[in-house]
Amino acid sequence: MKAEPCLQLSEIFYSIQGESSFAGYPCLFFRLSGCNLRCSYCDAKYTYEEPATVTPLSTLLREAARYPKALIELTGGEPLLQEEVYPLMEGLLAAGRTVLLETNGSLSLARVPREVVKIIDLKCPDSGMAERMELANLDLLAPHDEIKFVLSSRPDYDWAKAIMAQHRLAEKAKVILSPVIGRLAPALLAEWLLADALPARLQLQLHTLLWPGLKRGM
Repeated sequence: MKAEPCLQLSEIFYSIQGESSFAGYPCLFFRLSGCNLRCSYCDAKYTYEEPATVTPLSTLLREAARYPKALIELTGGEPLLQEEVYPLMEGLLAAGRTVLLETNGSLSLARVPREVVKIIDLKCPDSGMAERMELANLDLLAPHDEIKFVLSSRPDYDWAKAIMAQHRLAEKAKVILSPVIGRLAPALLAEWLLADALPARLQLQLHTLLWPGLKRGM
């Protein structure tokens, strides 16, 4: 008998969606373990530094059913490192759920079901990971998908602006600019955005405003 697919899980939590165009909605988060990048500002190192919990696919689908009206977000780490994430996405979609996938932009999205809302955290130069981006993914975007630039500096902003223009991102998906707290003042980013009238949304992490000081489960 074929073994049931299992995923390497870091944590499960029910909270307010803190980022993306879905910010503010109730959301059940499946945070998967493991990451192939090491961003300079990473706030989830525990996803690759701590042991994972091996969790059957059926357990995750049952957990999702406990919150029938919530969004479901698959995040990490990097969810696409695990082959079993694909049957998880398909199972959630088959159950009629709205599925968000937060991915770091380094792995191909070609196999991700089109119905999944892909939130690509496109790494800027100050992350130290910009050269690892799979820019071919930008040709796979659907209108409901989102590109997020996490910005540490003016050079990061200029890089993001150039990528937006080069790939005509605002015509393909929603674009979000998010400052790294402690590195870039949100008001300064707002000034740049207003001056350039970019077709992008400035966003702060809502969960860090609601629960300051908490690092997990929010």
